[in-house]
Amino acid sequence: MFRSTLLAGAMMMCLSSLPAHSQTRRDDFFWLGEINKASAVINTSEGLLDPARAPRIAAGLQAVLDQGNRPDGKRPTLVITFEPLLIEAAGVEATLLHAGRSSQDMLATVRAAMLREGLLALATQLHGMAVTLVALAEAHAGTIVPNYTNGVAAQPNSYGHALLGHAAGFLRDAERLQQAYARLDRSPMGTTVLNGTSWPLNRERMARYLGFPATVENAYDAAQILAAEMPVEVGAVVTALALHVGAFVEDVMTQYAQPRPWILLREGGGNTYVSSAMPQKRNPGLLNDTRAEASRVITLGVGRVIQQHNITPGMSDTKGAGDNAALIAGAVRMLASFDRVLKALVINPERALEELNSDWTASQEVADVLMRQYRLPFRVGHHFASEIVSYAKEHDIRPADFPYAEAQRIYTETLRHEMGVQDGRLPLSEAEFRATLDPIAIIRNRATAGGPQPTEMARMLHNAKQRLEADAQWIAASRARIDGALAELDRDFAALLPPR
Repeated sequence: MFRSTLLAGAMMMCLSSLPAHSQTRRDDFFWLGEINKASAVINTSEGLLDPARAPRIAAGLQAVLDQGNRPDGKRPTLVITFEPLLIEAAGVEATLLHAGRSSQDMLATVRAAMLREGLLALATQLHGMAVTLVALAEAHAGTIVPNYTNGVAAQPNSYGHALLGHAAGFLRDAERLQQAYARLDRSPMGTTVLNGTSWPLNRERMARYLGFPATVENAYDAAQILAAEMPVEVGAVVTALALHVGAFVEDVMTQYAQPRPWILLREGGGNTYVSSAMPQKRNPGLLNDTRAEASRVITLGVGRVIQQHNITPGMSDTKGAGDNAALIAGAVRMLASFDRVLKALVINPERALEELNSDWTASQEVADVLMRQYRLPFRVGHHFASEIVSYAKEHDIRPADFPYAEAQRIYTETLRHEMGVQDGRLPLSEAEFRATLDPIAIIRNRATAGGPQPTEMARMLHNAKQRLEADAQWIAASRARIDGALAELDRDFAALLPPR
């Protein structure tokens, strides 16, 4: 239920259930138009613009917007290229709208609004991918696989537990995104260049019309500091996302070096392709493409820092809408590609268990059991288990086939060497020794909070779903606030237009 409800709410909200204007391209031109509409409404009602002149100015502005919305219409992106069209449509009196305004605060507002839209699109894509990831974790809560540290098989684990670990990282990314959004979601309008204006502008009302919950408090901060800082913060958020995607992709990629992997991409459908020279190869094209997209995103994200480094306040190096849009668009593509990866994974539980049982990834449990049940110092038990592994590898013995008598001999020698105990006897019976090396039993018997045992998996899955629900509600509420504000602005601006 949670998947269908959340995806419908968070991903379709911006299309089917919004006012018609919200489906228009919300580019620089759109937001310059919204700022001009809000200026016309506010300044007229508050006595800064003569009500007798307002209808003509409003009609000219509407004509510019209508012309720009045509397929071949002009959609200027700068104040100095937008204003001539407005003068042409309404006369020079239209520049009365410019009372107390500057390109600085107008473009800072335009860019903040566009970056805000981009973050909501990114949050929506991130949420959809996280839903897929958590559902996959739930499906594989009982699938036992090897996990690796330092590139070497380390311990058995539930694959669902590992996936929830990855999900935890992405949920932190969602939290970082929402925190960055909150800092971005402030209106710079009314600050003019850097120290305000003598015009008594209603900054709070302007902010509400444009869907901002508040204003940037300090006029110098608005266009000189915050406007350059936010692209860098968004770059950091997106870089963290790309690092998480890349780590997961590389973890799967290592399996393709094995002749008998336990996890692969489903063949066909653009997931894999056959080598042009080697017919046995099925190259993981989707993994390669996703990793490459993550690398591009990191390049763009780190580039925000490099561009902003060692420049004076107010410079426009990182403010450009095009570069910031490319950063977010790349991150959206990366997450969409990663979502495809998750949906294309084929896990072979039998092969994973075979790999576990052919190696000694359960050997730490021997030391843990000896300490927990028989009070043997951990380091002594660790040395005992390590000697077993060394003997087994030297003689090519699998865990299930290790001679119990040999284990008894190694235990006696270990105690003599480590503790000076003569004739020490292995306290584990043969049945206990075998059970200690069972990967499935190890996972079932874990007692750590946050571990892979069934009770903890159920708890963590529940918490992850609750978090996804909250994220979906945040996305929907954020979109609704913006769209509701713009709809109110449309209604109030329409009242200024002369009767047709």
